[in-house]
Amino acid sequence: DGKIYDAYVIYPRSHTSEASFVEYFVYEIMPDILENKCGYKLCIYGRDIYPGEDTASAIEKRIQKSRRLIILLTHQLTNCKEPAYDQHIALYNALIQNDTKVILLEMEAIGTYEKLQESLRFIIKRQGTIKWKEQHSVHPQSSNSRFWKQVRYHMPLTLKSS
Repeated sequence: DGKIYDAYVIYPRSHTSEASFVEYFVYEIMPDILENKCGYKLCIYGRDIYPGEDTASAIEKRIQKSRRLIILLTHQLTNCKEPAYDQHIALYNALIQNDTKVILLEMEAIGTYEKLQESLRFIIKRQGTIKWKEQHSVHPQSSNSRFWKQVRYHMPLTLKSS
C-alpha cells in the first residue's frame, strides 16, 4: 500500500522544560509495547522528523505514509486554542480524504468533550476513545493489558513473525 508507518502519533507537546507523563508515554512506553513487543512501526514527532527538514512538509509526508493516526487526548489538548499543525493535517486526511483511520487514546478523564475541536468530537461520537486508566500505569509495559489489546485491535495487521 506504499505506507512506511503503521501509525503517526499526535500528542500535545509541552512547552515547559519538565517532561510530562504524556511525553514519557509517547517516547518510552508506546515504542516499547507497539514497536518492540508487537512489531509495529510508529512515526513520532521529535523522533522521526529530522533537524533541518521542512517540518510542515515532513509532517504531511509522514502522515500520508501512515496507516493509522493515534491521537492522545489530554486536558492540554482540550484547552489548546490553536491545534498543532500535524493535528490539522491529520484530521483533514481522516475526515475529508477519508483515507486514514484514527485511534483516540484518552490519557486522562476529559469529562465533556465540548472544548475539543468539532472534528475530534465527530470522531469520538462515531467511534469512541480508548481510555488509559490508572490501573494500566501499574504495569504499563504489559502488552496484554486491556488497554493495549484495544489499541492493537484498531491497528493494522502486522506481518511480524512471532
